[in-house]
Amino acid sequence: MNVKAFAGRRVGVAAGLVMVLGWGVSAQASAIGPSAIGGKAGGSAGKSAVPACSQEVLGVSASKEPADSKDARHLLLTVQNTGTKKCDVYRYPLVRLGDGRRTAPVIKESDPHPGVPVTLGPGEEAYAGLVVNGPMDEYEAKTITLSLQGRKPGSGAGKPINVPMPVKTLYANDFQRVTYWTTAPGVALDFVMSR
Repeated sequence: MNVKAFAGRRVGVAAGLVMVLGWGVSAQASAIGPSAIGGKAGGSAGKSAVPACSQEVLGVSASKEPADSKDARHLLLTVQNTGTKKCDVYRYPLVRLGDGRRTAPVIKESDPHPGVPVTLGPGEEAYAGLVVNGPMDEYEAKTITLSLQGRKPGSGAGKPINVPMPVKTLYANDFQRVTYWTTAPGVALDFVMSR
């Protein structure tokens, strides 16, 4: 698997480390701004024709929010479609911090359009907010692993993705939570910044 860096971050989102995980995928020079929440496709027939996004066509990054915070308690996870065709991300990312026993539970009320995948055109991005810890014992996490869900509940799409760390070490615990995918970073962060 080739790992390439890609550029083009929006103003207001911390740069962080960004990687493209794909085979022969060309780098994108710029990011597309947020589109409608949920990324609805034209109709049910159109949706079924759009494949699930996989690690082969996605660039991925994690940035701490706010960018100047001393700790890294709130993260914004970003995936960008670096391919040439549309693809869908389903539900929410399955995120594991370090050697955590389980993936981060989802914030159920963060789904803007239940059951509707987020469709990403070439260069478009989707976002999920992540709360890393809360008021309880913490463990050190030096890795973030993200897995994508497939079209059917319980199915997967592609291989797990190693997300570049926004800081050297995260201090995580069972309070961690993740949001559903959305095309508006502010929406994802609204659900995690108050926790």
